[in-house]
Amino acid sequence: MELTIYNTSGAETGKKVTLSDEIFGIEPNDHAIYLDVKQYLANQRQGTHKSKQRNEVAGSTRKLKRQKGTGGARAGSIKSPLFPGGGRIFGPVPRDYSFKLNKKLKRLARKSALSYKAKNELITVVEDFTFEAPKTKAFIALTENLRLGGKKLLVVMPETNHTVSLSARNLGNIKVIPASNVNTYDVMNAGAILLSEGSVNVINEMLA
Repeated sequence: MELTIYNTSGAETGKKVTLSDEIFGIEPNDHAIYLDVKQYLANQRQGTHKSKQRNEVAGSTRKLKRQKGTGGARAGSIKSPLFPGGGRIFGPVPRDYSFKLNKKLKRLARKSALSYKAKNELITVVEDFTFEAPKTKAFIALTENLRLGGKKLLVVMPETNHTVSLSARNLGNIKVIPASNVNTYDVMNAGAILLSEGSVNVINEMLA
């Protein structure tokens, strides 16, 4: 698949870039995408939730009333889950939500996600760029020149570029990542993808 390379003004540069069919043109595997996104979201969870059980709440351990003769149910402790202020039955405890996926499956998931975007013509390639200083206005102008303004945009750079990242930080619908950090969740979550020219080679080498 060949795509036209644009400059930051939105004009065609006369150059084209070839996207590998092995990465951007495969038959997408929906289940692989599901598993990779599920793992990504699970890894975002801290798992620090905690409630107190009956052995952890404050309270007396004396027996509340005699065993028989009161006409009510037996009660042995004010810390019982049946009483207000008592411990919680089967409450949440700290846990790790992460799970393992094979590298081949994760690679297939990323290829599938990129293939969906390429199939729907949601990938734009721009020549490598940077800004002299962090400027949100400059980034907004770039997206408008490329007719991507207002879209939920994933911008992929060849490597970490702090100036570009800071320029987009105040824009809630735009995320800037280096090509080495391309993941299934970000690709599927984006309405469109803006690839910097140099990032194409990085992705090709990473997912080949």
